[in-house]
Amino acid sequence: MRDSAEIQWTEVRNVGDVRMGKQLSPAARDAPGQFPYLRVANVHLGRINYADVNTMGFTGTERETYGLKPGDILLNEGQSLELVGRSAIYDGVEGEFCFQNTLIRFRPGADVLPAYAQVVFERWLATGVFASIAKQTTSIAHLGGDRFAALLFPLIPVVAQRRIVEVLTSVTELERGIEASITKLRNVRQGALLTSMGSVPSGRPSAGWARVPLKDIVPSAEYGISEALDRDARGVPVLRMNNIQSARIDADELRYCPVPVPSKLFLRRGDVLFNRTNSMEHIGKAAMWRDELPSATFASYLVRLIPDLQRVTPEYLVEWLMHPLVRQRVRSISTVAVQQVNVNPSRLRELEIDLPVDLAEQRRIVATLEACDEQIGREEEELSKLRELKQGLVDDLLSGRVTASGVAA
Repeated sequence: MRDSAEIQWTEVRNVGDVRMGKQLSPAARDAPGQFPYLRVANVHLGRINYADVNTMGFTGTERETYGLKPGDILLNEGQSLELVGRSAIYDGVEGEFCFQNTLIRFRPGADVLPAYAQVVFERWLATGVFASIAKQTTSIAHLGGDRFAALLFPLIPVVAQRRIVEVLTSVTELERGIEASITKLRNVRQGALLTSMGSVPSGRPSAGWARVPLKDIVPSAEYGISEALDRDARGVPVLRMNNIQSARIDADELRYCPVPVPSKLFLRRGDVLFNRTNSMEHIGKAAMWRDELPSATFASYLVRLIPDLQRVTPEYLVEWLMHPLVRQRVRSISTVAVQQVNVNPSRLRELEIDLPVDLAEQRRIVATLEACDEQIGREEEELSKLRELKQGLVDDLLSGRVTASGVAA
C-alpha cells in the first residue's frame, strides 16, 4: 500500500494552468481572422470530435492565449448537471484549434501527467464532485473556472502517476474490446432483421407474406393516463417515454399515479407500447409488456397497441415497428410541435405492415433476433461488471489503498 502521506492535496490551480475560453459574440462571429474553435459539442467523455467545428475571429494574441497544445485537457463548463465537467485530452496539432468559453482548459504543469489528470477528472465526474460545485441556471449547470481551480487535487510522484495510468490503460483496452464486440453483435442483429424482413422495402410482399394496413391486425390503439404523477411508490406504477429502452421495458425511474386507475388501463402481457410523443430521434420506439411488474399502467405520451393474436405475435409487431424503414415512415407521418413531434395513432394504423402469414415463421424470426439480444445482454453485463471494477480500482489507486505495482503483480 502506498503511504497516504505520499499524496499531497493541493488546489488544481497549483498543478496546472486553468483558463476559460473566448466568449462567442456577434462581433467575433463576423470579425476578420476567422479560426476554428472547440466547444461543448466537441468534448465527449475521453474523446474530442474534430469533425463539427465552428469558427470565429481570433487576433494573433488571442490565438496565443486560447490556442490548444497536445496534452491540454478540455472540460465542459456549461452542461447538464450530470455531464458538467466531462473532459477529454486534446491530441491535435499545436495551435490548430482554439476553444470557446463553454469549455475550461487545464494545461498540466511539469508535476502532472495529462493522462493522470484525466483519470482524476473522470473520477470527479463519476462521483459527483463536479456536480456538487456547479451552479445551476435554468437547465444548464456551470462548473465555473474558479470553482474548478479550487478543487483539491491528489498530487503524487510522476512515477506513481505513470504506473496508475498504465494499469488503467490495460483495463480500458479490455473495456474497448467488449464495446467492439457489442457493436459487432448489434450489426449482426441489424443484418438479421433486414434479411428476415426483406419484404418490407420491396414493391410487393414475398411469397408466404401479407401486406395489410396495420389497423387490420391491430384493432385497438389506446392512450394512457393523463394524471399528475409523483414519486410515492404507494401509487400505481406508470410507464413513461423513458421506460422504453432498446425495444424493452426498463422499469427503473418510475413515477406513480396517486389516484385509482380504471382496470382497463392496466397493462396485460403482450400489450405493445408505442412512443407517440418525443424528439424525432426517439419517436416511434416500441416495446412489449412482459409483466415486468405485478401491475402497471402507462402515461398518455404512449399508446397501447393491442394486436390480433390470430394474425400477428406482439414480439413480431415490435420488431416491425423498430425496423429502420418503418421508423422512417413513422417520422414521415409525424407532426412537429414545440420541441417535440407527435404521431397520431389513427395515422399510424394506416401504415401497411409486412408479415409472414404463418405465425410460426413470425416466431422463428423473433427467436433469431432474441438470440442476438441474449448475446448482447451477456456482453453488456460483462462490460458493466468491468466498469464497476474499474471504478473501484480508480478509487483504490487514487486513495493509496492499493498500489499500481500490486495490481500489476
